[in-house]
Amino acid sequence: MVILFIGDIVGEPGRRVITTSIQKVIEEHRVDVVFANGENMAGGFGITPDLADDLLDLGVAAITTGNHVWDKKEMVNHIRKEPRILRPANYPDGAPGEGSLVIDRPNGEKVGLIQVMGRAFMPTLDCPFHAVKREVKKLQGRTPCIIVDMHAETTSEKTAMGHYLDGHVTAVVGTHTHVQTADEQILPKGTAYLTDIGMTGPVNSVIGMKKDLVIDKFLTQMPRRFEVATGPAVLGAVVIECDPTTGKATGIQRVRRVESFH
Repeated sequence: MVILFIGDIVGEPGRRVITTSIQKVIEEHRVDVVFANGENMAGGFGITPDLADDLLDLGVAAITTGNHVWDKKEMVNHIRKEPRILRPANYPDGAPGEGSLVIDRPNGEKVGLIQVMGRAFMPTLDCPFHAVKREVKKLQGRTPCIIVDMHAETTSEKTAMGHYLDGHVTAVVGTHTHVQTADEQILPKGTAYLTDIGMTGPVNSVIGMKKDLVIDKFLTQMPRRFEVATGPAVLGAVVIECDPTTGKATGIQRVRRVESFH
């Protein structure tokens, strides 16, 4: 089984590069299942029901989010009705939505998806390590193929999660920093790992935002309203190959595809 996971989609440039590139990437890598992190689709902050539906209509099987999941108030009710949109599983009891799901493929194969959010330099949630173990146990009764989106700031917390789950899930991949890392590997017990998938959004930017605004904030320490940058966009993603019988990863490859728009 081949799984494509698309990194944080940022604003209109990110949405556009997905629309123009997703089918090319699917065909090139013979992808069976597509997941994507969509929490920055709406102007760089949050996601709306309509944008989520557009992404699902493109063939994305499920969408993960993160710390911006509730930025658009209409998502609070929508996530209750749309199980293909996940919020971090380590939100406390009572939060709307779910932190995991299982996708049924037409050939009978199943693949699970779990999202948790780190706590270092992030909003304080329940322990992601305890939460992910609970979700893994729940999904293992249905499928050995499980992908974990670790939405976190620090490389150490993500790396610790990879080793914590090594041999228990197919892959642990990171989102949130918008910077693709070059440490893709298969850990000793068979779990594929990548610290961060990277951003799907404008190339000439600071993690998707207009660079002048961000630089000015660093220089002056004054509040600034950030705006999504324009111009060429990159699709940041990772392709994971796994044995559907054992759930062990057999390959992992970074994808970085730049598209210029006129």
